[in-house]
Amino acid sequence: MNATVKYSEERLMKVLLAPVISEKATMVAEKNEQVIFRVLKDATKPEIKAAVELLFKVQVESVQVANRMGKSKRTAKGMGRRNHTKQAFVCLKPGQEINFTEEAK
Repeated sequence: MNATVKYSEERLMKVLLAPVISEKATMVAEKNEQVIFRVLKDATKPEIKAAVELLFKVQVESVQVANRMGKSKRTAKGMGRRNHTKQAFVCLKPGQEINFTEEAK
């Protein structure tokens, strides 16, 4: 794992914010062997790959990212907007799996 040497372990621990657990994310996980994470806005693909490999002890094949624009919302004070977010679609190598339903040890 030479990728973890390239980046500080402290930075890699902060890159992944949360897994996306929804119907669509579950369908993608079953069909394409991918896992979806919310990540920092300034995270790069190599950083995301290194973070997933470090935290979950799996091998990552590829990473695709999507920048999502925040929705505009009307409030009592006028128009507001939710924050922009970034999602990472992490494709795992065949035979690899991340299970979020297990209890943490």
